[in-house]
Amino acid sequence: MLNAEVARRRDDAISRGVGMMTQIYADRALNAEVWDIEGNRYIDFAAGIAVVNTGHCHPRVMAAVTEQLGRFTHTCHQVMPYENYIRLAERLNDKVPGDFKKKTIFVTTGAEACENAVKIARIATGRNAVIAFGGGFHGRTFMGMSLTGKVEPYKKGFGAMMPDVFHVPFPMEPHGISTKDAMAGIEKLFKSDLDPARVAAIIFEPVQGEGGFYPAPADLIKAIRALCDKHGIVMIADEVQTGFARTGHLFAMEAYGVAADLTTMAKGLAGGLPLAAVTGKAELMDAANPGGLGGTYAGNPLGIAAANAVLDVIEDEDLCARANELGSRLKQRLESIRATTPEIIDIRGPGFMVAVEFANPGTHEPDAGFTARVRSEAQKRGLILLTCGVYGNVVRFLAPITIPDAHFAEGLDILEASVAAARNG
Repeated sequence: MLNAEVARRRDDAISRGVGMMTQIYADRALNAEVWDIEGNRYIDFAAGIAVVNTGHCHPRVMAAVTEQLGRFTHTCHQVMPYENYIRLAERLNDKVPGDFKKKTIFVTTGAEACENAVKIARIATGRNAVIAFGGGFHGRTFMGMSLTGKVEPYKKGFGAMMPDVFHVPFPMEPHGISTKDAMAGIEKLFKSDLDPARVAAIIFEPVQGEGGFYPAPADLIKAIRALCDKHGIVMIADEVQTGFARTGHLFAMEAYGVAADLTTMAKGLAGGLPLAAVTGKAELMDAANPGGLGGTYAGNPLGIAAANAVLDVIEDEDLCARANELGSRLKQRLESIRATTPEIIDIRGPGFMVAVEFANPGTHEPDAGFTARVRSEAQKRGLILLTCGVYGNVVRFLAPITIPDAHFAEGLDILEASVAAARNG
């Protein structure tokens, strides 16, 4: 079986609305290595978009899922509950930042988590409006894409977005947008379009994922917290991509010294199985009436078992420290590459959530073409990379935090060769 053959079948069978970053069809994977159906080996610097932070097929995660598989796969927690669901909620209530009593709900996807966070904020406050940020990504459901601050490809052609969703600029230092600009955007909203007494929530990513891996400045997070406290607004931290050791903390918000009222999470939570959650202040989480939250597959037993194992692995293998170590080494290598690559205008990101941004050295305009060439050259050499950013000019690095040193070094060598090839292409 060849990749090209399956790709033709895919074109005939799957909606073209499902985008494809590669035409590499996976056959098996282990930690940070993936083999395709033709037997080609790749080093994975994508991790399924920050999902397998603990590596593909971590033995402890696989063992937990296998053990659960032998007991039962589904009862629907709302019909016949199970203890490990409660145990995982207790652990998240303890670990999510915030010195207050917390409660948790489980759902299936990051978009669902964000949707439910908005539902909770609305019913708790009796308000409708939500403020989000340009460049943010919160999912592809109607509320998710309404919150998302990027039109193409997420909103284009889908008609009117959900009402009462407003966007303000997000700080992007390479593009001259500061915290002052972001907060001025909110104040302008309050002056011209939106009574702050109507705002249910402000939602943000501590590090924008799809938007380009721009970390939220500390003064922005503190200013949002103060604004929310002043006007009775619910502060929602979307940690879907930043969570579970990726930034060098279990949750990125730990680095800011302030806590969100609600935290959404998914991706790295269950090591590759579909599971998401909202954890937040108990009085907010209890605002909905019974039956108002949840879902048939919400908190599937296999995902719950995997997530409990993921938390064990992160703690026992000290993956937060490992993320900081790997991120430091990656940044050092990127700085070395930068010395001979004038296209590099920025290297950024906390822990092992690192990105490099490219621009044309002559015009200083974002260079999506060069970025795409780097990704393509890396793929030819056996390294999977992801691009992102409002301008499509950012490479984001999301290798499993468990990647062995030898494979990490091999990947960095391929990256350097790929950047050089893109410059000569």
